[in-house]
Amino acid sequence: MTGIVLIDKGPDWTSHDVVAKLRGLLRERRIGHAGTLDPMATGLLTIFVGRATRAVEFAEAEEKTYIARLRLGITTDTQDSTGRVLTTSDVQVSQAELEAVLPQFLGEITQIPPMYSAVKVDGQRLYKLARKGVEVERKARPVTIYQLRILGQAEDGFDLEVTCSKGTYIRTLCHDMGQVLGCGGVMSALRRTRVGAFSVEEACTLADIEAAEDRARFLRPMDTLFADYPVLTVDEAQERGIRCGQTVALTSGNPGMVRVYGVNGAFLAVGEIVVQRGLVLRIEKSFFTP
Repeated sequence: MTGIVLIDKGPDWTSHDVVAKLRGLLRERRIGHAGTLDPMATGLLTIFVGRATRAVEFAEAEEKTYIARLRLGITTDTQDSTGRVLTTSDVQVSQAELEAVLPQFLGEITQIPPMYSAVKVDGQRLYKLARKGVEVERKARPVTIYQLRILGQAEDGFDLEVTCSKGTYIRTLCHDMGQVLGCGGVMSALRRTRVGAFSVEEACTLADIEAAEDRARFLRPMDTLFADYPVLTVDEAQERGIRCGQTVALTSGNPGMVRVYGVNGAFLAVGEIVVQRGLVLRIEKSFFTP
C-alpha cells in the first residue's frame, strides 16, 4: 500500500498517535508524517504510506498555513495556554495596536526555539530538559513569515492567520508579539489549514478511515505532492538509465525541477533539469519500485 493520506487531526492526539493508529488500520508498517502537530493543535497532518515515505522531506519543506488564537496578558513556560503561568498583565491591547506590530513579524525573522520543543541541544531534546526544570541557552534560528493577518477578535484573544516556513513555532510567534506589546502573550488554540498545495478541507478523519470498508480509497497518488512541478515524460532508454541511477541526457526541456514519468505513464521520480554540456536530468528522489 503506497500513497498520501490527508488527516484532519483532532485534539489530544499526538502525531505519533495518528501514525500508530494508521499502521493498524492500513496494515502497513512504513508510515510517516510531515510536520508535527502538538496534542492541543488540530488540522492537517500529511501522512505518507509505504514507498511514499520517501517524499516526507519534500512535504516538510513546504509552506504551512495556520489559524492561531493569540491570548494576551499572560506568559507560560510552554508559550501556550497549557503551560505553567509565569506572568500576568492587566494591559489592554486593541486590534489597531496589534495590527501596528504585525509588520515586525513579516518576512525573514529569528526565533529562539521554546524549551518545550523537540530541538536538540548537545544531543538532548529540549522538552526532556524542560520537564526536569532545566533551561539551557538556545540559538536564534531564521524562519520566514509569508503572510500574517488578523481574522477577528474573540473574548479571550485575537485569531490570526499565519503562512510560514518550515521550522516556525507559532506559539513562539505569539509569545514574541506579547513581548513587543508589553503585556505577554500565549497561543491558546492552533489549527493547521494548509501544507503546500494540500488543504484541510480535502482531509478525512481517523474515524472516516476506521468506518470505511475500502480504506485504500483514502490514499492519494504520491505524485500529487509535486503537482506544481512541470511534467517530463522520458523514453524507454532514458527510463532504463533512471532506473539504474544514472543522469540522463535530454534533447529539450526547461531548467528546473520536474516530475518524471515513464513511457507507460508510471511516476518514476522527481529531478532537476540542468545545463551541463547540453541538457541533463539529475534525479533528486526516485519513487519507482526497484
